[in-house]
Parts: sequence; structure tokens; C-alpha cells
Amino acid sequence: MNMPIQRPVTRRQRGQASRDGDGVDILRLHDFGGGLDPFLMLDELVASPGDDDIGGFPPHPHRGIQTLTYVVHGGLRHEDHLGHHSSIGAGGAQWMHTGHGIIHGETPFTDAEGLHAFQLWINLPARDKLSEPTYRDVRPDEMPRHRAPGVELIALGGTWRTSGGDTLGGPLDALAGQGAMAHLRLDAGASLSLENHATRLLAFVFDGSLTANGDTLARGELASFGPGDILTLHGIDKAQVLLLAGEPHQEPIAHHGPFVMNHTHELEQAMRDYRDGTLTHSPNEQGLANGQ
Repeated sequence: MNMPIQRPVTRRQRGQASRDGDGVDILRLHDFGGGLDPFLMLDELVASPGDDDIGGFPPHPHRGIQTLTYVVHGGLRHEDHLGHHSSIGAGGAQWMHTGHGIIHGETPFTDAEGLHAFQLWINLPARDKLSEPTYRDVRPDEMPRHRAPGVELIALGGTWRTSGGDTLGGPLDALAGQGAMAHLRLDAGASLSLENHATRLLAFVFDGSLTANGDTLARGELASFGPGDILTLHGIDKAQVLLLAGEPHQEPIAHHGPFVMNHTHELEQAMRDYRDGTLTHSPNEQGLANGQ
């Protein structure tokens, strides 16, 4: 019988301060060169309690990606050209499959703890970049949870397995690249071991500090893990972490602003479609061939 292999930390990345939209501070981690494939970017969104001047993100386009927005404190209102109008509060999530094109706007709001949220960009494979767009939101009570003394694991999407045999399937089961996302809370001194064989496994520490298979990770660090079977996380102090797992597409990535395609000519087409008002039309209406 083979012994389980602990997955080592192979890369560390720190976010860069940024500011998009109106009134929202952002810590941004990104790699459009394929280093996080199938993931592209993770934004941490923060605003102070009682901040009523948040303008948010006015209507803007996307093509070629999925976005997953998760709220820890505060909330977000979503509107798009498909007619979706939705608000989520603390613990809720919004998932958007942009496909061939979607135009949406997001307005954050604060609660007594302010605003603390995350938006993840997931790349779509070439075969799906011109697919039909769609949207859904998920409420906190739809997300399965694993609880143990000092531990809470919340599964947003994909499948997560503890080494003790508990399996959680998050409600967002159509994430590109067989994607999975979970939120882990650890008290100081508490530990959780996960069985995970995904090619891409990432952990972003957004509160406190912890060890991951013996390597110390501090607040603001995104860690990538190498091959293996087991990830053991231990709280040095009270800590929170986002966990991401998926399978790389291993395809070319061409990126410009809100558009992510495979080749430059596809980006140029997306920009023409947006200027011409045809971005949200189906490929047949646009006269485009899927994957070209």
C-alpha cells in the first residue's frame, strides 16, 4: 500500500494593491501567462463599514471567462443584459459564465463589518469561449459545511474530501477546468487534512497565518502546491483561507481588459463586437465560428 504524499509548496505569490470601479480597494493576484491555469485572477475587495460612497463597477462587458464572487462581509448587487437582478449578503456567492458575451454591473454594499469579498476569474477552454452566457447565485444555506473542533470548511464549488472520509460537493458544479473553491476557517492550534489530487491546488490566506504541510503562510500569500495526495493546514493563530483546485486547459491565453481568448485576432474580434453592439449576440448571429 502506497503511503500518502504531502503536497509541497512550490510557489508563493503576493497580491498587488489596485483600484477598479469606484470606491473599492483591491488586492489583486493574477497570472495571465498560464501559471495558475485554469485560474486567471483573484481579487480581494475591501471597503470600510458605513462607506455609503461605493459606486462599484458600472456596466461592462466580458467574454471567454467565468467569474465567481464570494462575500465574507457586506454584499453585492448584480444586474446584466440577460435580465438577472440579484443581491447576495455575507456568505453568498455569484457565478457568471460569460461565454460569447455578457454585459453586467456590480454594486457593493457594506454591513457592520464593512465589505470583504473575493472575485475569481476562471478561464474557459477554447470550445466554450463562444458558448451561451448564464448566471446564478448561491445562498449560504446551500453550501455544505464540514465542522470539527476549531474547524469549518465551506464548499462553494467542486468536490472536497477530508482525510477522515467526509466528502462535500459544492453547489457550483459547472466551474471550468473541473474547478473547485472552498473557504476554510481555523482556530489557533486547529488542523484539517484534505485529500486532493487536482493538478492545480492553491491556497490564499486572507486572515491570520497557518502552516500548509509544514510551510508557514502569512496573510496575503497565495501558495501553489506540487503533486501529491494530502494537504494538511494548521492554524498558527486564527486563520482563514480560500482553497482552489482545478485542471489546467494548457491552451494559449490572450488577454485584454475584460476579454480572455486564445489568440490576438479573437481579442480584436471581441473588441469590434463590443463597439458594434453585437458582443451579446450568439455566434450564429455574429457570423462567428466557435473556436476561430
